[in-house]
Amino acid sequence: MTKNPRILAIANQKGGVGKTTTAINLATALAAVGKKVLIVDLDPQGNASTGLGIRSDARHVGTYDVLIGDTAPIEAIQPTLVPGLTIMPATTDLAGAELELVDLDRREYRLSEAIRESLGGLGLDYVMIDAPPSLGLLTLNALVAADAVIVPLQCEFFALEGLAQLMRTLDLVRGRFNPKLSLQGVVLTMFDKRNNLSESVAADVRQHLGAVVYETAIPRNVRVSEAPSHGKPVLLYDLRCPGSQAYVTLASELIKRENALAEAA
Repeated sequence: MTKNPRILAIANQKGGVGKTTTAINLATALAAVGKKVLIVDLDPQGNASTGLGIRSDARHVGTYDVLIGDTAPIEAIQPTLVPGLTIMPATTDLAGAELELVDLDRREYRLSEAIRESLGGLGLDYVMIDAPPSLGLLTLNALVAADAVIVPLQCEFFALEGLAQLMRTLDLVRGRFNPKLSLQGVVLTMFDKRNNLSESVAADVRQHLGAVVYETAIPRNVRVSEAPSHGKPVLLYDLRCPGSQAYVTLASELIKRENALAEAA
C-alpha cells in the first residue's frame, strides 16, 4: 500500500517575509527527526535550491519541466546535504512558466496532477512547496496541489493587511479549485523581542487569528541570514544559534498539530 504524503504550501504574496528560509529549515528540522521530506521549489528565483546547495549548472530538469509536462516528477528530484530531504529544483525556465501555463489545459491543476499521480510510492511524509511571492499561476498551482498552507508572517506594520489579502485568495481557491485546502498555521518571522513593534504585531496577529498562529516565533538572527550563502540550512550551518533552535521547536509543534489532525480524521 502506497502512502500519500501530506502536501504543505509555504505561501505569502509579500516578499522578504522569510518564506524560503522557513521552507528550507522547517523541512530540514522534520528530516532530522526521521521524516522523509521533498521541497518543491516553485519560485523562479530558485532560492530554496541555492540554499540547499544545488548549483544552477546542476539543475538539468526541475519544476518547470514537470509543470509543462516534459518530465515526470521522479526524474526532477535531487538529493540534498540533509539525509531524508530531497528537492525538485527551480531552473531558469521557470521565470517564463506563468505565460506558458496560460494556454495549457487544466493550467491550475498541473502541479497537483503531476505530484499526486507519481509521488505516492516514494514513502514521503511531507511535500513542502515553496511558492513565489505573488498570487499568479505558479502560486495558484501550489495552493491547488496543497492539503494545507503555512504562512510565514514578518513582524512588521503591514503584516495583517497582507494576510487579509492572502486569506481572500485561500477562500477563492477553496471555492473554485480545492475545497479541502486548509490553513495549517501562521509562523511569525523576524521577531525581535527588543522591538516594541514586533511584540505589538505578534499580539495583534494572535488576537485576530488565535490558535492558528504557532507559539514558536522565528527570531531575527544573523546566522539564519548567512546560511544560504554557504548552500546550507541554518541547522547545518550553526545548530546552536537561536534561529536553528526555533526551527527545531517549530517542527515539533507542526508534528503535534499534524498528529492531532490525523487522530481527528
